[in-house]
Amino acid sequence: MELTEKEIVNAVRAGRREGQTEMVCHYAERVFAMIVRQVPDVMDAQELTQDTFLRAFSHIDSYDAHKASLSTWLCRIGYRLTLDFLKRRRPLIVSMEDRQEWQMDISDEELEKELSTGREERIQRLEAVIDELPADERMLLTLYYYEDRPLTEIAYITGIDAKALANRLYRTRKKLCKRLKD
Repeated sequence: MELTEKEIVNAVRAGRREGQTEMVCHYAERVFAMIVRQVPDVMDAQELTQDTFLRAFSHIDSYDAHKASLSTWLCRIGYRLTLDFLKRRRPLIVSMEDRQEWQMDISDEELEKELSTGREERIQRLEAVIDELPADERMLLTLYYYEDRPLTEIAYITGIDAKALANRLYRTRKKLCKRLKD
């Protein structure tokens, strides 16, 4: 018997194992998919996914269905755990070139043309360039393009205003475009 989202939350709040099992069965794949795109080691991604659910179980009382769906709330937890993990693992190095890349002037049409070319080698190059981005930019691209989430959901997950995210997404796309041209 499949439980509804509300029934899952109520069961987890009551400490019932079937609620926890249903939550993991329904949402683990999606949370893992988001995390594994950011973390190079699959074992680390699995551990972060597990940590996401452990944190969710222990903080289920803070979940508010009026603010976000259960899936989005779980992704928010996974997002924060993943960024913390990546910050501990790799020091942030920002070159002067990176700080200036977003300031170049590119038209939306040129940007779209540059980033949407479907050739296989172009896709591989794009993936390599994305892997070189800082964790927060990779996560933004993952949530927006791979998971097709609207900016309002991403704003909830990241805790960043949707307008600021739109600007960050634009600057990140410009950075990708410049790196692809180089």
